[in-house]
Amino acid sequence: MSTYTIDSGTSRATPSPVPGKRITVPALRARKVDGVTANPIVMLTAYTMRTAQLLDPHCEILLVGDSLGQVIYGLPSTIPVSLEMMCAHGAAVVRGSWHSLVAVDMPFGSYEGSLEQAFASAARIMKDTGCAAVKLEGGEAMAPTIAFLSQRGIPVIGHIGLTPQAVNQLGGYAARGRTEAEATKIIGDARAVSDAGAFCIVLESVMEQIADDCTAAVPVPIIGIGGSVNCDGQVLVTEDMLGMFERTARFVKRYDDLGARISQAAETYASEVRSRSFPTDEQTYRPKGA
Repeated sequence: MSTYTIDSGTSRATPSPVPGKRITVPALRARKVDGVTANPIVMLTAYTMRTAQLLDPHCEILLVGDSLGQVIYGLPSTIPVSLEMMCAHGAAVVRGSWHSLVAVDMPFGSYEGSLEQAFASAARIMKDTGCAAVKLEGGEAMAPTIAFLSQRGIPVIGHIGLTPQAVNQLGGYAARGRTEAEATKIIGDARAVSDAGAFCIVLESVMEQIADDCTAAVPVPIIGIGGSVNCDGQVLVTEDMLGMFERTARFVKRYDDLGARISQAAETYASEVRSRSFPTDEQTYRPKGA
């Protein structure tokens, strides 16, 4: 739970008290029984309090992704994202939600150096935000880190396949698993991350058959993003699926064209300001009875 108190009289966005409790790590892990997830897991990204409020009733997991570097800050990649940025946005999303499990990405450079560094970074994220889990990128090489964190009470979501923090090494954002050797490695990564204690795994931008094979190979839920409809759940960047950007990845389905609608609303507002048709009597203050 968040340690922040919000003045409902002044705040635009205050979480509504709703009976119940958050989805837990064991509950999500238990969704997959004998290799099958009958009720797929819904995950979306959230970076702000208000977005969290709107998405929370519809999701099992709200992911505060380091994609906020590009979506919110206009950075060229996720590499420059800092721990401070993740903590600030993570706390906002926790404050704006009550139902979903909130997971926060560990940014590049915050966990690769040593097991102790990873624990210190993860502990800070959980303390500063009130989130229930962290997510980190990497397959077999990160298995010892995942085990170290999991054994010390920090739930971990793995992330394999296309790992954006390794974009410089990978040479771009192309889908992974086009060769037999790479396909074998990705499936091996899924097993290693699962065996290390990750309670679910994000699998990004891989050939469809690899996603199916990974989903069948491990006992923990596989959350696809550019994977397969047969994954145990799906995740998208919310702003992508709402149509906030002109360019999106192949795996994104646009469920709205919110970017165009916002632009149109701003155009209408600008026209009314310039023509002095806004504000009207309904938006101005006058003495009572005047």
